[in-house]
Amino acid sequence: MIAKLRGQLDSFTADHAVIDVNGVGYLVFASSRTLSALGAIGSDVVVHTEMQVSEDDIRLIGFATGEERDWFRLLTSVQGVGTRVALALLSALTGDEIHRAIASGDHRMLGRANGVGPKLAQRIAHELKDKAGGVVLGAGVPGVAPPPPGSVSADAVSALSNLGFRPAEAASAVAKAEAELGPGPTLDALVRTALKKAAK
Repeated sequence: MIAKLRGQLDSFTADHAVIDVNGVGYLVFASSRTLSALGAIGSDVVVHTEMQVSEDDIRLIGFATGEERDWFRLLTSVQGVGTRVALALLSALTGDEIHRAIASGDHRMLGRANGVGPKLAQRIAHELKDKAGGVVLGAGVPGVAPPPPGSVSADAVSALSNLGFRPAEAASAVAKAEAELGPGPTLDALVRTALKKAAK
């Protein structure tokens, strides 16, 4: 399993890049958002990857961040969302925008992506509403490990994110609140304490 590549950007097109790692060129499919973040040809790059193996194909999907890779995995868990549709969603929307769209049931926002019709957008929002909290927890916050999706901690981060806090701020505040309250806090207590921590 290849989880990350570090090398030089050899070339890129609208849907993939070739990354030279010690003389070996890896063809990596990616969202337009990740491809635009790679920089100029010849520059040093690091991409997180997901390796897909089928009967007649092996391909690498690349991501600028681990959070984007987590969203890809979550999106492709929905029936009808394959690699192409997931990358279209990640091209059209940031992780924060996908999270807000799922949390609020905003099918129109999800429908901005190519290949995502109204029915599929509704299915994505419905199936991922209880799972999306675990993706944003700990994103960009060193030392903050993501809890299991559906846990009280994940729900607390989701609640703070819905109130307008950035994922990193929400995750940090919830981690501090957990440290103060100890094991087994209620969601209400965790959110209230996290809001106090975030306000400092």
